[in-house]
Amino acid sequence: MTYSTVRFGVYEDLKTRFAPEPTPENPKPRQSLLNLILMSSAAGFLGGIAGNPGDVLNVRMQSDASKPAEAQRNYKHALDGLLRMIREEGPASLFRGVEANSARALLMTASQLASYDVFKQLCLHQLGMSDNFLTHFASSLAAGFVATTICSPVDVIKTRIMSAGSKIPILTLLSKASRKEGLLWMFRGWVPSFIRLGPQTICTMVFFEQHKKLYRRWKEIDE
Repeated sequence: MTYSTVRFGVYEDLKTRFAPEPTPENPKPRQSLLNLILMSSAAGFLGGIAGNPGDVLNVRMQSDASKPAEAQRNYKHALDGLLRMIREEGPASLFRGVEANSARALLMTASQLASYDVFKQLCLHQLGMSDNFLTHFASSLAAGFVATTICSPVDVIKTRIMSAGSKIPILTLLSKASRKEGLLWMFRGWVPSFIRLGPQTICTMVFFEQHKKLYRRWKEIDE
């Protein structure tokens, strides 16, 4: 309701606003890769800020059971958690880790949405595939692989910062983790991340494509 709504909405709006002008030789010009990356990065950054309070709450509630009894927060539900965070730690607690979260959202949106558009264009224009479910499935699967690989390091950092009891500088966290665990700690959990993000990307993009088609048909907008 916050993170994905903002990033998808802003990205599609920017693609419409900054669409290349058609010419007689090229009536349907395609966006360049650089433009797609810039627009999706802006959308992801704003989405990361909008979704940060819910993300902090999500991380805390998921990690609560693994902590000692005296350190558990025991939020009753999401609303209780948000209210207690504001009351006990101040409104700034809702944006704890927003730097890492916004960076992760920027990378996620750029790698997921921009790469999806690139893979889709490749399927349509280079491989001669039709604009159908198979194209959407293949493009979103490839986009999920790219997004998981690019976002894995930031995901690990973000989770560690948000689950911490106090604000930890990112550089301090990086230094300690690298000394204790080696550089591969940044890709810890890649497989389960892909198992989650791969199907999520496929479902999201396939549904989104159908939504766009229905909306354009309803509004009588040319494809």
